[in-house]
Amino acid sequence: MIATDTITEEILQLKRRNKAILLAHHYQEHEIQEIADVVGDSLELARKAQSFEGEVIAFCGVWFMAETAKILNPHRIVVVPDKEAGCSLVDSCPADQVKAFKKLHPDHAIVSYINTSAEVKAESDIICTSRNAVQVVNSIPAGKPILFLPDINLGNYVKKQTGRENMSIWQGACIVHATFSARRLLSVRAQHPDALLAAHPECPPEVLKMADFIGSTSAIIDWCIHHDADEFIIMTESGVSHSLQQRAPHKKYHFVPNEYCNCSECPYMKRNTLEKLRDCLRSLEPRVELSPEIMERARLPIERMLALR
Repeated sequence: MIATDTITEEILQLKRRNKAILLAHHYQEHEIQEIADVVGDSLELARKAQSFEGEVIAFCGVWFMAETAKILNPHRIVVVPDKEAGCSLVDSCPADQVKAFKKLHPDHAIVSYINTSAEVKAESDIICTSRNAVQVVNSIPAGKPILFLPDINLGNYVKKQTGRENMSIWQGACIVHATFSARRLLSVRAQHPDALLAAHPECPPEVLKMADFIGSTSAIIDWCIHHDADEFIIMTESGVSHSLQQRAPHKKYHFVPNEYCNCSECPYMKRNTLEKLRDCLRSLEPRVELSPEIMERARLPIERMLALR
């Protein structure tokens, strides 16, 4: 087996040769995060993809994130380590069903979570992330009916925060966050009674009710780092532990296993490895390819989101 440092050096050489940037989500393995040019959540990575000036984007995350980078950079090469790194939320929301809804409800504004396919984004009026979903919904006139898709837990959280009664919510869910249970959380809280609880808004409502803080991946990291407390229970994918330990190693972080296994990992995110990253930079495959028409239509709702400050 080739040593990790040898693979890392080859990746960095290939990055320089291809004039590439390495973008990594917080949920990636720590070996990938350590060599990435940017580590962030969906919003941060979308902004970085928009401002990139090189020739190749190697996106270490899941497929819809790489699609977003391609939409914002139609003339650049976008590659991913593993094409099978998908997302349960994307799978729960086929574009043909969104089109059918639009035909029946042409008066609705379609607010799509960034965890959707390029084809669904092309049918949307504006995109949001977990960090700015409340802001995005508040930017829509109060009398305008809304379809929020596809995450039911995030949608219910946003509906509660905004008071938008005229908001329909798709019935999709994240296979990691949706399976966090109040029962397991209470067990961990009993073991660590002084720890504060930070939760991602994709978690079920009964979990969010117990949270001291609710926010996106990066928002959770920032809150824990800057809070006076020294101990936290984290209700999101455990990949964030690397960023937390890097930025505040003196604090303690506890992760809650989900209801069906003793883990809190996204199996799609964990498909990416250093070896696959090296190989995709060698061959510039798997490559994200989208039709010009889909990219043009999907870019507008993404840019509407990015224009919000």
